[in-house]
Amino acid sequence: MGERKIEKTYCRMCGTICGIDVHVEDGKVVEIEGMEEHVASRGRTCIKGSSGATWINLPQRLKKPLKKTENGFVEIELEQAMDEIAERMQAIQEQYGKRAIGVWKGEGIGFCQQEELYRRFIHAIGSPNYFSNDTQCYAGRYIGFNLVYGTWPAADYDNSKLIVNWGTNAPVAHSDWTQQMNKARANGGKFVTIDTKYNESARISDLYLQPKPGTDGALAWGVIRELIVRDAVNHDFINKYTVGYEDLKAYAQSFTPEFVEAETGIKQEQLFALVELFISQAPHITSWVGTGLEHQENGVNNTRVATYIDALMGAIDIKGGMLCTEGFGPSHLELNDEIPLKHLEPIGADKHPVIYDMRGECDTLTLMDAILTEEPYPMKGLILSAANPVLTNARADKVIDAFKQLDLLVVKDIMMTETAELADYVLPAASYLEREELHYQSAFQCVTLSKKVVDFGLQNEYDFLKGLAERLGAGKYFPWADEHALNEWLVEPTGVSLETIRQYPGGYNYKPITYKKYEVKAQKGEKSFNTPSGKIEFTSEYVASFGYDALAVYKRPRYLAEDNAFKYLLMTGARKHMYFHGRYRDIPQINKACPEAEIEMHPVDAQALGVVTGDRVRVTSRIGSLEIKVLVLHEKEIHPGSVQITHGWKNANVNLIMPDDRRDPISGFPALKSVEVNIEKIS
Repeated sequence: MGERKIEKTYCRMCGTICGIDVHVEDGKVVEIEGMEEHVASRGRTCIKGSSGATWINLPQRLKKPLKKTENGFVEIELEQAMDEIAERMQAIQEQYGKRAIGVWKGEGIGFCQQEELYRRFIHAIGSPNYFSNDTQCYAGRYIGFNLVYGTWPAADYDNSKLIVNWGTNAPVAHSDWTQQMNKARANGGKFVTIDTKYNESARISDLYLQPKPGTDGALAWGVIRELIVRDAVNHDFINKYTVGYEDLKAYAQSFTPEFVEAETGIKQEQLFALVELFISQAPHITSWVGTGLEHQENGVNNTRVATYIDALMGAIDIKGGMLCTEGFGPSHLELNDEIPLKHLEPIGADKHPVIYDMRGECDTLTLMDAILTEEPYPMKGLILSAANPVLTNARADKVIDAFKQLDLLVVKDIMMTETAELADYVLPAASYLEREELHYQSAFQCVTLSKKVVDFGLQNEYDFLKGLAERLGAGKYFPWADEHALNEWLVEPTGVSLETIRQYPGGYNYKPITYKKYEVKAQKGEKSFNTPSGKIEFTSEYVASFGYDALAVYKRPRYLAEDNAFKYLLMTGARKHMYFHGRYRDIPQINKACPEAEIEMHPVDAQALGVVTGDRVRVTSRIGSLEIKVLVLHEKEIHPGSVQITHGWKNANVNLIMPDDRRDPISGFPALKSVEVNIEKIS
């Protein structure tokens, strides 16, 4: 055995970015533990994080570039792969135009700096078509928060007196938040979970509410009405720093406790208990909205109305509230200003203009139609970084058909995935333990720098995109010699060196947190908030300019409003704590814990179907069927008539039966939480 050393860096097995101590022996990662001094994760790591030591060393990991031939994939040298990919990209752009090529950023190797690099690259080669996993997770909430706040806020969980989780499950999705929530609870704070399924978050809550799928907006409006009726809102904050209150007040009146109970299934006494918590703990309130709300037909507006409550209570930019944090101020990699390409009709921007306008990205579901129909123009090539939409995108059948029709599909990933199997070229990617990258903990206004702790000789994303750009005549946009030089350039405007940041592995606090910055700005005659009006916007003239409702009105889910021939309601998107979307089924110790997909159902439904845990059923939506094993839950865990299937399994791919035509009009997100299905037992 050689000498063991500990390298301090940051985990990217999911999007949380926990601090980790990586034990390295003879150039090999042998163990991963939590970093005690890390500002957010505080010495803890989850099963995914600790299993990174196994994952990075799996024998099936991609190590050589692969090229698809008539006889299957063959290994080729990296320079040959890069040359051939660039030649084919150039040929496509010469024949079909610059915009015929797109890039797709996934989350399999990280999605912070990689996102900016791919945004830079696609504009550098003249195409507006940047896609990402965010258009089925995150972007809808981003739009909702920004329409109200003008920013993506951070919840000050440490100091909160009331934490309300709307459709999000922190112990599974955000392990570092759980540490902060536990601290708040230890200090007497209260914890509320609002979710259609009784989950890990619900188990540690003081109050759990279980609305019918897609009705969260009605519940939030019911809370707002009660707060107004009881005159419990912060009139001083509302009068000085918001717009649209009178419209909000008038609209809320119809959401009586009786209506809310009938619409959501939430008893009036539960509604009142929630309202009383808001009143008693105000203004130190943190409310967070998860994918449970954005995966609905009215997802953006459901997010908006949930955030209205914080503003009504004055819980904005105060200790223990929703913080409007200040950024580190690095250089920007994207080229939207230098090379604006909106005139080239980005895919989906005509159908969902807000998402391109606010996020600068295109819609992945619309992409599939564009490839298959060549409307509004041919899309012929796609460079995809560590995403697996065959398992993670609605209408997986359409994804497969579309990718097969491309003239060029390049996938860069750590493992061979179901999507990579469709590619013309598959390139091995460097993992998070083989790169140097800047990360941010916005709630603490800290920056950290990950460390390259092992070297398998694999190409990182910067070298990949730099190499392609140089071959395509856009090398001037990637002038840095390597990833380290790029990072030095990024921090130049801040006056803080990489070496200084590295000296603080737990987090370098680039600026102390201050509160009520909106008051200081108002005194200076500046906008208090980064919205068009400069105030918190209950009504948005910006979104109204695109033809949408200025106020976040509630729209009934279609399954409640229409008669149909289906008996059950299918939800998907809920995570298992050992997996992250389509990843890690190849890690042996993790796979043992949950080796196959299951359909979770209420005991009443199981009895009606004549099934018990372990039986198999056929689930049929209006676009297809799949067979899957049954897991019967406790009667309090899920609504009768509702079932849940977690995504990410190849042999029971729930996205093969998830339609893509019922979508939030603003974000374009599919309604993954309310799909009508029928279920039958398989003999």
